[in-house]
Amino acid sequence: MNKIKKILNMEQSRFILVGIMNTIIGALAMLIAYNVFHLGYWISSAMDYIIGSIFSYFANKHFTFKSKKNSVVEIIRFIINIVICYLISYSIAKPVMIWLLKDLEITVELLEQVSIFFGMGIFVILNYFGQKYFVFYKPE
Repeated sequence: MNKIKKILNMEQSRFILVGIMNTIIGALAMLIAYNVFHLGYWISSAMDYIIGSIFSYFANKHFTFKSKKNSVVEIIRFIINIVICYLISYSIAKPVMIWLLKDLEITVELLEQVSIFFGMGIFVILNYFGQKYFVFYKPE
């Protein structure tokens, strides 16, 4: 049982490391698109998401989950996983934060920013399990 916990912890550590690198790469792409190429908010933030997701797919495939499959199905599953995790996370985050913070007098902007960070946390957890058990699943 201890060996299983060590393996899970190592895999989770690799997933977190990829997430940190993904965040840095995506943010750099977004800032360059916005500040150097003046592509605007939506296109620049989309660049963050697109480039970050591409990096995340390959890094998690080879480094985190060590998947040997070469299939279009895996890529489609990755895209489905990202979209579902995003929709669930951000559909839950704002209503929960509205409910939790209803007695505080805060601006809508602050509420939305707190909701975004809360949604990010939900996304990371769902995304890990989605990638582990749906995208890069290895029957043992």
